[in-house]
Amino acid sequence: MPDTAERSERTLKIGEAARALGVEAYVLRFWETQFPFLRPRHASSSHRIYQPRDLALLRMVKRLLHVEGYTIAGAKKHIREVGLEQLCGEPSPDGIAPAVRPTPPAADPRRTSLQDTLESIRNDLKSLRKLLDS
Repeated sequence: MPDTAERSERTLKIGEAARALGVEAYVLRFWETQFPFLRPRHASSSHRIYQPRDLALLRMVKRLLHVEGYTIAGAKKHIREVGLEQLCGEPSPDGIAPAVRPTPPAADPRRTSLQDTLESIRNDLKSLRKLLDS
């Protein structure tokens, strides 16, 4: 059994995890009811124990909900479409959470300049929303 100092480097209790993420503990408990992949281990005392993988998943959920502005339903759909592994990839430059690094679209002759324009507008609107939410 690892000593307490070694264990604390790898795992966090719910209050510690909540502070690390900048949310309240009840938020983590709620997210666990909404996202089935959020299943931290429980100690023999029934306390939740969050491992690094759990924290990465929580950061991803926080980013989707608080930074990118998804609703719970929208975040679930996005996770289904993109996949957990893709969403929990490399850390983002702002340190908030792992970021999605979209692959550039393959040259598709059906893609129109209108689609490119709409995508650009959507990205601009997302950026503006982030600024307003700050």
